[in-house]
Amino acid sequence: MTRLIVAVATGLYSGLLPKAPGTWGSLFAFLPWYFMRSLEMPVYLSIIAAVFVLGSLAAGSAEKILDRPDPGCIVIDEILGVFITMTAAPAPDNPLCWLLGFALFRLFDVLKPFPVNWLDRCLHGGLGIMLDDVMAGIYALICLQILWRAGEFFL
Repeated sequence: MTRLIVAVATGLYSGLLPKAPGTWGSLFAFLPWYFMRSLEMPVYLSIIAAVFVLGSLAAGSAEKILDRPDPGCIVIDEILGVFITMTAAPAPDNPLCWLLGFALFRLFDVLKPFPVNWLDRCLHGGLGIMLDDVMAGIYALICLQILWRAGEFFL
C-alpha cells in the first residue's frame, strides 16, 4: 500500500525526477489531461473532485511515509492545479493554449499571491498541500480565459 500511496502522491514518480519536481509534475499532468479535455463538463469536474479527495489522502499519507512536511516530490497537487487551469480550455486542441496554461499555473504556483501564500503557510497535511495549488489553478484558469480571448480580439 505504501508504494501505491507514494506513486499517486508523486504523480507516478514524476515528482522524483531531478530538479524542479513541481514543473515535472505539472508537465506530467498534461498526459492525462490530453485524454480528459473532450469530456463533458460534469464528468471533467467529477474527475477534478476525485483527484482532490484522493490527492489529499495520498499527499497526507506520503508526508508521513517520507517523514517530511510537504516534500517537493509530492506533485499530485500540481497535477490537480493543471487540471483546474485547463478546465474549459479556450482552445483545447491548440498547443499554444497548453503552453500558456502551463506557464500561468507555474507562475501562480511559484509566486504564490494571496491567498495562495496563506494557504501554503497556514494549512498543513494533505488538505494544505492540495489547496494552495487549487487556488493557483483558479488564478491561472481565470487568466488563461482572459488572455486567450484578449489575444483573439487583437488578432
